[in-house]
Amino acid sequence: MDKDFKLNDIVIMKKPHACGENKWIITRMGVDVKIKCLNCNREIMMDRLEFKKKLKGVIDEKTQED
Repeated sequence: MDKDFKLNDIVIMKKPHACGENKWIITRMGVDVKIKCLNCNREIMMDRLEFKKKLKGVIDEKTQED
């Protein structure tokens, strides 16, 4: 897992969401990053610096298909 991310990547955050899931999909990128929880579909937006601090890793596309 590396820390390079792009639109529609599935990312793992350091802390899990209130629903218990820590996997999110990136739905919007710019100065802010918008991510959507894969369990409950809640969307949150945070600035890019905050996102990079809270990011644990990016799941490779090969892993997504398997």
